[in-house]
Amino acid sequence: MISSLKIFFEEAGTLTHFTLRFFKELFIPRYEFKEFIKQAYLIGYKSFPLIAVTGFIMGLVLTIQSRPTLMDFGAESWLPAMVAVSIVREIGPVITALIFAGKVGSGIGAELASMKVNEQIDAMEVAGNNPFKFLVVTRIAAATLMLPILVIVADAIALYGSYIGCNLQGDVSFPLFFLQVIEKLSFADIFPAIIKTFFFGFAVALIGCYKGYYAKNGTQGVGEAANSAVVYSSLAVFIIDMMAVQITNLL
Repeated sequence: MISSLKIFFEEAGTLTHFTLRFFKELFIPRYEFKEFIKQAYLIGYKSFPLIAVTGFIMGLVLTIQSRPTLMDFGAESWLPAMVAVSIVREIGPVITALIFAGKVGSGIGAELASMKVNEQIDAMEVAGNNPFKFLVVTRIAAATLMLPILVIVADAIALYGSYIGCNLQGDVSFPLFFLQVIEKLSFADIFPAIIKTFFFGFAVALIGCYKGYYAKNGTQGVGEAANSAVVYSSLAVFIIDMMAVQITNLL
């Protein structure tokens, strides 16, 4: 029990130091703009097909599953508004962040772990470069900025999937569907949902970089870093979401 607590506090302390170092390196020249743009492309654009497919299926399935329940209460006309609020406020950001953690978090963890065990990071330090700024800062910054964009796109595609779902067993025109969606959504629904995605992206990339940057045990450590990056970043998404919901309710 004591050894487990010791490991936990050591890990927490190392992660805190890693986080503080990120904020320190973020504002100190020189800035790796080219690497940042490259990582934004790899993290954002390359993740778009998976996020788009997930968003469409999410909206379609949620609509099909919700219709019978609303029909029992004679409230089928509420279907577009109910699905829109559910997707924008909670389901869209969280599901997209989990997919993001599975793809990007594991990729970052495996990539940096591979560089660590092959001593490429040590070689960069010997050459006088700053591997932390080049490898860690650029990836965390890119993920923090790209995930909110992906969530907005995923929400839009999910709403289109919901429109398709409404027309599988009914007949709702495109203007009427989105009029009902826009009338129901408010600034209080959209703004908190977008803000928390910045924290989702930051947490996913931070944990992926941390696990990869401090990987051990040779090639075995690559798999361990990728696996633990997905597990801990997914857990972080749920914790951040729980905190965001509590703060939103208080405000």
